[in-house]
Amino acid sequence: MRIIYFYNEDWEKEFMATRLSEHQFVFYKAPIDPQVRDEQAEVLSVFVNAPVTAQTLDRFPNLKLIATRSTGFDHIDLAEAKRRGIIVTNVPTYGENTIAEFAFALILTLSRKIYDSYHRIAEEGSFSQEGLRGFDLRGKVLGVVGTGHIGQHAIRMANGFGMRVVAYDPFPKEGLVDQLGFAYVSFEDLLAQADIITLHAPYNEHTHHMLNRETMKRIKRGAYLINTARGGLVETVALVEALSSGQLAGAGIEVMEEEKLTGDKAELILSENPDRDKLRTVLANQYFIDHPRVIVTPHNAFNTQEAVERILGTTIENIHSFGTGNPQNMVG
Repeated sequence: MRIIYFYNEDWEKEFMATRLSEHQFVFYKAPIDPQVRDEQAEVLSVFVNAPVTAQTLDRFPNLKLIATRSTGFDHIDLAEAKRRGIIVTNVPTYGENTIAEFAFALILTLSRKIYDSYHRIAEEGSFSQEGLRGFDLRGKVLGVVGTGHIGQHAIRMANGFGMRVVAYDPFPKEGLVDQLGFAYVSFEDLLAQADIITLHAPYNEHTHHMLNRETMKRIKRGAYLINTARGGLVETVALVEALSSGQLAGAGIEVMEEEKLTGDKAELILSENPDRDKLRTVLANQYFIDHPRVIVTPHNAFNTQEAVERILGTTIENIHSFGTGNPQNMVG
């Protein structure tokens, strides 16, 4: 098969080509270049930074498979792919511990003021502890939204810190409560009880803005929010309001609604008729970056060598199984 592969790092090319040597690879640097066309390509492999729209598919008319190197697939127009008879596969698990570890890195950075402590020494040359007192995780309530693979690892880690865990999932897993030692509660009760809320839910039409202006008001005042899932789970303006009012004491933001807009400031400023919503989003993102009790990271939670190799390994299996007529990990 002829495979169009949009890579993030150079080493991926040899890693993939040597393990699928029976196929023909054409490599391009991600994200998708709108000038790239291929009449013969049967497989397209992308990461989450490469949206696949109907216009994208027009440039690959012989496509049979889209193999996304991610768990999420909201960057792909699934309805259009289905209409054209294109199978879409994903990587259902690769970094359940990896993402959960990063969530706790954000939690600890906020709870123990680690960034502030580093900044105190690096920028001020001071070893003063004034203003650097944090809080213990032991005895605090962690609210886990979503008890899939990542959420389960977060629960295990929280238990190790001596936290009490409550969780919300629209589809509770039978036997999991006894196995991991936590309590399922309603979404509203989780917001009211949790000292720290960590999001591990998928993004879809049901979870879009699950934290919005109304639900933010139900959060226990002074709680912290951690989002390593999808930016669209949280309404940007509602998050600004919650931080400004003190409803939230702080946040760890690994994903934002419109991450790409953080780099488009000049374009928006110079535009004769700038989009009002985009301007608001850019201002909000800058607000998060500048906020002393918000940690913003660049969608990096997945990024360990082990996790990336697991992603590529599953993608290889997805392409191979499709080529043998037994596709696996299909979505949509």
